[in-house]
Amino acid sequence: MNHATRTRLRDAAVTLALLPLLALTACGSGDGDGTATAGARAPAAPADDPVAGLRKVDAVAALLPAGVREAGTLRVGSSIGFPPGAYYPNGTDKAPAGQDIDLADAVAKVLGVELERQDASFETILPALGSGKYDVGTGNFGVTTERLKTIDFVTYINDGQGFAVKKGDTKLGGKVTDLTQLCGLTIGTGAGTTFEATLTARRNVCAEAGKKPYDVKVYSENAATLTALQQGRIDVVMSTINGLRYQAAQPAAQTAFLGEFHRLDVGFAFKKGSPLTVAFQAAVDELIRNGTYARILEKWGTTASAIDASKINPPEHR
Repeated sequence: MNHATRTRLRDAAVTLALLPLLALTACGSGDGDGTATAGARAPAAPADDPVAGLRKVDAVAALLPAGVREAGTLRVGSSIGFPPGAYYPNGTDKAPAGQDIDLADAVAKVLGVELERQDASFETILPALGSGKYDVGTGNFGVTTERLKTIDFVTYINDGQGFAVKKGDTKLGGKVTDLTQLCGLTIGTGAGTTFEATLTARRNVCAEAGKKPYDVKVYSENAATLTALQQGRIDVVMSTINGLRYQAAQPAAQTAFLGEFHRLDVGFAFKKGSPLTVAFQAAVDELIRNGTYARILEKWGTTASAIDASKINPPEHR
């Protein structure tokens, strides 16, 4: 990993805790990273370790293809962004933490395999699954009709889409329930996400309502999106429900969560037709059964996103 990539990953991790400071020191007016000052720290990871005591479950591990059982490893394309999903609490030279990290590690323990985790940008992981670069992808990937055409999913939480504004901003007045509320505003969101897809597909709603269209600015890093919000270059952020709720709970972030807009199942991602899905589904169900799943979600404050059972390729929520 080169120095520039490490810098981008580090900045994305520290943004939530020190966003106002980052906004003041960001470089230029483009979409680049904020520049962290000396002594900047990412939010500390909770001390609880629900994964530590897990052991291989032979009946579940037997569902893996023989070649995988023999190799004992799986290659994971992992998007490390911001808490509570996945981030670097102690710098990019140390292990990442987060709900996605704990769940993937827990599944691996139940399956009796080691994970070869490779950091990757969110928008590159799904295409790379098809090429065989990774066996599985993690990054809070929402299950959508479009993605189901080329990707298999094994669900592990129910998250979705939400909105946030700079604290004290009253332009929207409250919860966003219809995209026409965004007409005339500038929305920031992540590249290659369901948020970008939703905003693009429904861009005509303002014209149909006789209103000025909304503008969408797409950022490749969370740090850039949040810095743009603080600097007033965008009016509102569209991102994950859990991520925005967690962010708003950090006093230094100075953002306000505007509530849920659209729920989505979230899952481990695989190339279409992957032989790994049945084993992963059984592993998630085992974690739900033995209580580890509940402990992981409680650790990261995402209990409201719990599911009762894992599913393979469920239809998109409507």
